[in-house]
Amino acid sequence: MRGRENCARIAGMRDAPAATAADFGPDSAPLAVLAAARTPGVLAVITGVEGPSYRPLGAMMAFAAAGGQTGSLSSGCVEADLAIHAQTALGEGRPLAVRYGRGSPFIDIQLPCGGGLEILLVPDPDRAVLDEVCGRLAARGPITLRIDADSGALGIDDAAATGWQGTAFAVHLQPELQFLTFGKGPEASTFAALARSAGYRAMLLSPDEETLAHGRQAGCATRHLARRAMPADIAPDGWTAVTLFFHDHDWEPPIIEAVLESPAFYIGAQGSRRARQARDLDLEARGVAREAIARVRGPIGLIASARDPRTLAVSVIAEILDAARQARLQA
Repeated sequence: MRGRENCARIAGMRDAPAATAADFGPDSAPLAVLAAARTPGVLAVITGVEGPSYRPLGAMMAFAAAGGQTGSLSSGCVEADLAIHAQTALGEGRPLAVRYGRGSPFIDIQLPCGGGLEILLVPDPDRAVLDEVCGRLAARGPITLRIDADSGALGIDDAAATGWQGTAFAVHLQPELQFLTFGKGPEASTFAALARSAGYRAMLLSPDEETLAHGRQAGCATRHLARRAMPADIAPDGWTAVTLFFHDHDWEPPIIEAVLESPAFYIGAQGSRRARQARDLDLEARGVAREAIARVRGPIGLIASARDPRTLAVSVIAEILDAARQARLQA
């Protein structure tokens, strides 16, 4: 299947291991599972939210005919019951809408958050369309899936927002975040390992073999840096976070200069305010405009003056995820 093959290469990470469904992340993994399945399954989509909700509008889940499932639409409150309705939709061969929480006929199923969920179950969704969606996401491009609520027919839409369009529901999907980590020492390897353990695609680039070895043990893709420069085949996109963890700050300016030519949504470098001032002067000397230099964060992390690799890693990844949330809200 084309989408499954396309998953094996993520833009800017050509040395990364072949992707699996998990590399699509919680928003799109159910689509990848259904696209690759040999037997019909059911796609479940949140099409309405009233009040608080554990998962957002457009969140998806996949149910296999044999009983397996991928993803979640609540904190475990409705999935077991949804599996029963999924089998009903599959048996009847038509979409089925169910409601939980506020206004639901299923009074024995309560949502602790007190909200309400509308969920559409689509039996045997068109695998060719799912394959196209997965291929686009694997190629690092956004795409919108359109679902006809009456027939269950799938299509590709130009809309950039999730929501109802007449009798069709659109789910706007963006590529998963990916992390490019440059540096040397435990700060770099610990951060890359944390990103990978959280389920993100992560590449660690370092001139130090010990640092790379620690990254490989954590499942990260790695690249040896032979000189102070960005590898020519690395191309950060708008869903890429680039972090630098060097104590020898001479490595930073040429890498940052190259990264600033990309649309990476986050660029940050470890170091004190004094180190940042020196870095900014070096970048200015290389001819980098001040407005471009302002994109580089430093000191990085939500916790000021973190003094151990684990605290720093958690602090920085939290800052990055918040930046990603803000970027998606503004998109």
